[in-house]
Amino acid sequence: MLFVLLVSCKGSEQKQEAGQFELQKSSFLSLNGWEKDDFSLFDKSLKNVCRSLIKKNQKSLRSEHLEYSLKEYQTHCRKILEISDKRALKRYVEENFEPYLVKFNGQSQGKFTSYYEATLRASRERGGKYIYPIYGKPKDLVEINLRDFDASLPNQRLVGRVKNGKLVKYYTRAEIDNGQLDAPVILWGDNEVDIYIMQIQGAAVAELPNGEEVRVAYADNNGHKFRGIGSILLEKGLIKSGEASMPQIRQWLNENGESAKKNMLLNERFIFHKIVSAEGPIGAMGLPLVAGRSMAVDRAYIPLGSMMWLETTAPDGDKLNKMVMAQDVGSAIKGAVRGDYFWGHGEEALAEAGRMNARGQYFILLPKGAEVKVYGK
Repeated sequence: MLFVLLVSCKGSEQKQEAGQFELQKSSFLSLNGWEKDDFSLFDKSLKNVCRSLIKKNQKSLRSEHLEYSLKEYQTHCRKILEISDKRALKRYVEENFEPYLVKFNGQSQGKFTSYYEATLRASRERGGKYIYPIYGKPKDLVEINLRDFDASLPNQRLVGRVKNGKLVKYYTRAEIDNGQLDAPVILWGDNEVDIYIMQIQGAAVAELPNGEEVRVAYADNNGHKFRGIGSILLEKGLIKSGEASMPQIRQWLNENGESAKKNMLLNERFIFHKIVSAEGPIGAMGLPLVAGRSMAVDRAYIPLGSMMWLETTAPDGDKLNKMVMAQDVGSAIKGAVRGDYFWGHGEEALAEAGRMNARGQYFILLPKGAEVKVYGK
């Protein structure tokens, strides 16, 4: 039996949409398509998370609105790592976890988009067509959390730099483009639009002139608010509402030179990167994402590391009902029922991820017997 305690929400609630967050107990029989999901690749994503969670010594997995005991999850994780057959793993999940429909203000439907791992061409040295810098994390970038100084303050991350003994905002994208940045250049790209799209997606595979491929991962950001390029172009009437998919936006940016540059600079958020050795792009948990089985969520509501059952629609109209792991976050992924599905790597993934914008719902799978606290309001 699962013990659920409903208590009032604390922390940075003023930054979140007002409303009631709740979990509605369900069953595996009520999950649409559950019997068809064969756990292909999900076992990989789940086991990656389990290996990470086993090492943690914290008492619970927690978000601003939900907290549940980690001890029971760790116990199951140790057993999950011993299961090699996907059908046996599915049975184990059915027997030891319970699905709960996530709702906000009584509604279970939310927005689901998708992202992918981009590809770009780059060089370790500047020269020829490789003239656009891909920056690593600046040494003068300072991060603080208000709650570290006063427990009554919001659990809020701030990023800036020190100027004349005072913490000030970090440079905007336009200021960085104007040369006001002291940061290492990890690679030089040949296309500014591709680098910009990599920043939106968070990661990329860089193809070097000698044929080598290196994975470029998210390292940090400048702390400024993200503004989507699609929204910018739509607001200005530069593209039409039916032309806002990522492939179409990329084409427009590549074809419109200075106009594209000016509009890209309107997004003040800037992402710094690092080169990593991993089998996939690295998500917010520090683990490689798995195509079709990893998802970005709003961790104000969903604790990272949670098992989720997703029910939404793919761009081609087919049902997209499957198990995913909450492994990542995104600046535009805000809300109790909001997900960004990781499609995979390359142009085929872009063709799908760039068009996905669907309604749907998800369930969180919680260990049977675990104590759960829902911070409802």
